[in-house]
Amino acid sequence: MMDIIKLQGKENQSFFKELKKRTTVDFKDYEKPVEEILEAVKTQGDAGLLEYTQRFDGIDLKERGLRVREEEFDEAYNLVEEDFIQALRRAIDNIRSYHERQRQNSWFTTSEGIFLGQKVTPIARVGIYVPGGTAAYPSSVLMNTIPAQVAGVKGIVMVTPPDREGKVSPGVLVAAKELGVKEVYRVGGAQAVAALAFGTESIKRVDKIVGPGNIYVATAKRAVYGYVDIDMIAGPSEVLVIADETANPKFVAADLLSQAEHDEMASALLITTSEKLGMEVREELIRQTQQLERRDIIEKSLRNYGKIMVVEDLKIGVALANEIAPEHLELCVEKPFELLDAVENAGAIFLGHYTPEPLGDYFAGPNHVLPTSGTAKFYSPLSVEDFIKKSSVIYYSQEALRQVKEDVMTLAAEEGLTAHKNSIKVRYEDDDK
Repeated sequence: MMDIIKLQGKENQSFFKELKKRTTVDFKDYEKPVEEILEAVKTQGDAGLLEYTQRFDGIDLKERGLRVREEEFDEAYNLVEEDFIQALRRAIDNIRSYHERQRQNSWFTTSEGIFLGQKVTPIARVGIYVPGGTAAYPSSVLMNTIPAQVAGVKGIVMVTPPDREGKVSPGVLVAAKELGVKEVYRVGGAQAVAALAFGTESIKRVDKIVGPGNIYVATAKRAVYGYVDIDMIAGPSEVLVIADETANPKFVAADLLSQAEHDEMASALLITTSEKLGMEVREELIRQTQQLERRDIIEKSLRNYGKIMVVEDLKIGVALANEIAPEHLELCVEKPFELLDAVENAGAIFLGHYTPEPLGDYFAGPNHVLPTSGTAKFYSPLSVEDFIKKSSVIYYSQEALRQVKEDVMTLAAEEGLTAHKNSIKVRYEDDDK
């Protein structure tokens, strides 16, 4: 189970060295097979897509077809509980309301013959990858689709791996239907990424690909970046909880476990000012783990990437958090709002004892597609801004350009770009005669 360590002075540095040893995926091990898949789909279209789907998923989709039919959406509603549908609709309202506040508008300004501005345009077509097969995630449908819709994206296509019978998760289909996503394909893996990036007879190419997937999906997204845009390459899930003596050890342990169950590489960390709390949390972790279905995964995650760290005060704790830059940061302290300003690096920040990380995963409104592996130092959560383009707009009248022409020509000459200088000069040659 998790070790308890006291961090003081130079011991912090040794801890960070240890933390950075956390296993990371070497994409080189997957690049060659993924490149073969990408090339096959790029050159063979649907034939390549169907071949690799049969090879990896054991499914022949020639008869069933790649695209999910309308009756399958209707059937999905009969396969899920009514309380799921109602909870989904409430989550959609919260997520849409939050992302509506991120909407950006074009702006323009004028002065003495000059018109400047920025034109905001939504990306035309976006592909959303939703994990499927044995583990399906309707929440991924919501978090990736809603900001695109709020941004004004007109073409949204979804791909998701089918099960062994060639069927798509009912929960995923209901989520898509609730959002009005009609173009859904039962295909996953690197071959689905290839189809989105290059297009096939059945799937029209997109301009951007978003959504999580396994290592083959992540490798494929890296490879097609440049042909299309992508959101980010997500690493293993992680949570860091900062807690003082007011925290409930049962709550803290439950929150750590909620991330540890993702996979064996997930990281669950606790920073606390109370050694007593740390010991109580460790006991709770042992007790609660016995009751959970994914016990084996949790135990490996906590043993390899879990840690309870005792620090002298909360200021040191926040400083450590900023260095780690976690995907999820929980402030389970008496006065969480007093620490908020000091937090600089975190994908999402959860304040107080009754704001657990799963609340953000599903329902609260902020996006759960977050930077991992320390990239919160320079990346932000998925947002409406990820689905728009910005174009600069410039207009100068003849007189306005005349006022600045010497400055422009001087700067062009300094760089040795005489054609640039001439572009300005020719417009006023008649004036000099």
